[in-house]
Amino acid sequence: MPKVIVLDKLAQEGLDLLDAAPNIEVEVRTGLKGDDLRQALAEADGAICRSGVKITADALDGNHRLRAIVRAGVGTDNIDSKAATRLGIVVMNTPAGNTLSTAEHTLAMMLALSRNIAPAYYSLCEHKWDRNKYMGAQLADKTLGIVGLGRIGQAVGTRAKAMQMRVLGFDPFLSSERIAELGFEPASVADMLPHVDYLTVHTPLTDETRNLIDLAQLDKLKPGVRLINCARGGIYNEAALVEGLKAGKIGGVALDVFETEPCTDSPLFGMPGVLATPHLGASTEEAQAQVAVEGVGLLIDYLTTGAIRHAVNMTPLDAKTLAELRGYLDVAYRLGLLLAQFETAPIKRCTLEFRGDVSGKNTKLITASFAAGLLEHALEEEINIVNAEVLLRERGIELVEQRKAEPGAFTSVVLAEVETDRRSHKVAGTVFGTEMLRLVQVDDFRLDAYLDGVLMIFSHKDVPGIIGAVGTIFGKHKINIGQMAVGRETKGGEALGVLNLDQAPGADALEEVRNHPAITGATVIKLPAAGERPAWLAG
Repeated sequence: MPKVIVLDKLAQEGLDLLDAAPNIEVEVRTGLKGDDLRQALAEADGAICRSGVKITADALDGNHRLRAIVRAGVGTDNIDSKAATRLGIVVMNTPAGNTLSTAEHTLAMMLALSRNIAPAYYSLCEHKWDRNKYMGAQLADKTLGIVGLGRIGQAVGTRAKAMQMRVLGFDPFLSSERIAELGFEPASVADMLPHVDYLTVHTPLTDETRNLIDLAQLDKLKPGVRLINCARGGIYNEAALVEGLKAGKIGGVALDVFETEPCTDSPLFGMPGVLATPHLGASTEEAQAQVAVEGVGLLIDYLTTGAIRHAVNMTPLDAKTLAELRGYLDVAYRLGLLLAQFETAPIKRCTLEFRGDVSGKNTKLITASFAAGLLEHALEEEINIVNAEVLLRERGIELVEQRKAEPGAFTSVVLAEVETDRRSHKVAGTVFGTEMLRLVQVDDFRLDAYLDGVLMIFSHKDVPGIIGAVGTIFGKHKINIGQMAVGRETKGGEALGVLNLDQAPGADALEEVRNHPAITGATVIKLPAAGERPAWLAG
């Protein structure tokens, strides 16, 4: 029974959904740190959190059980996604749940800043009536710059336009044409700074966005500009904001997020023109309920069906796609296992070729499944489709995908080739129906063998008596042959045989086979039994 641990306070709607999920054990443990957090994560299959807990590389160190972490919210800054990926842990978030609440908070900050709402209220609390002191500015006919046009940025822009603002937008992943289609004017950050009356950011904190507004940008800003940040602390350099306010370059600053949180002491606090809230962007009852329900749903779906949605560290995989691809994911995984045993020299390059119908499917997942099989017995880490490709490339192995839409002898074929400094080996597999996995090529030999259980692959001269001789040797050692396939290049030339055995031959039996004068090599391959799959593929 999968175990889920809840690490932060979660809306009751989400907890109720978890409790109602059949065959899932639930434990709520909030406020964990250090060894307590590490131990709790090591005992769970899935974890769900908000922004309170910090899931660092140390917290995940040595974890061999955890399969998924869900952040009930958008930002995953509090989760070390790289460390999770190396351990094969899927990291998912809920990008839609707090979109409207954060967009509304951004507009609320803009309005409150423009109309001096907070200082005017405090003035009344001091029994003052200073109407002239708190003269404000309207948003209509002003220019708003938006950096980051994801769901939240677009929602802010749409609402700003409804308030008769001119909106300039930038997003590194959107073309100018797409930004224009959304109803905004495309502009780079550098181009918009001298023209905007308001600037808001809706991006993650990355090396590219950190200190987007710094001391160097102050002279480029339009005098009196108001800056809003309801995304991530650190996108604006807080020290630069202080200098800009003192110099009169910046007319106002509204912050809901800070570089270090919780933040209760900042030189910005108390400065004229500053409005700050303690990370309230998603703090509405509606948003909290929505991200909790969405996050719990992601976790339950993954643990029960293998479906992956809104992952930040791998390709999405919904239940329907998983069902459609499972046969070829299994084929690729077994081809990887086979080649890892067939070729013992260090591998420097792998090529996956997809032929026929499978070439039009999500081949990246199939490639990851192959990498998982290739590395399964080579590393101490738990291997799955989340971390396999990363770990393969870390070992300096080049990984290449090729596609050919034209079908060959089969509707779909996955061909895998590994290259070393000395030689290369290639194998190909296909699926008959939905469950029957077949090995259809080894090196340049075409054949048809079951891709499961114990295989012996042996190369030999195409002369009479070989099959009988091998059968006699195995009969003497009481090893039953379940199935046999043979391929050859030309009559009387080189040939290759694949035997499916009921059990692995001992060293003596294998030595006898190799000593036959017409046999040039024999390798025993151990694959999962028919229908047996690793947990990440079983769904």
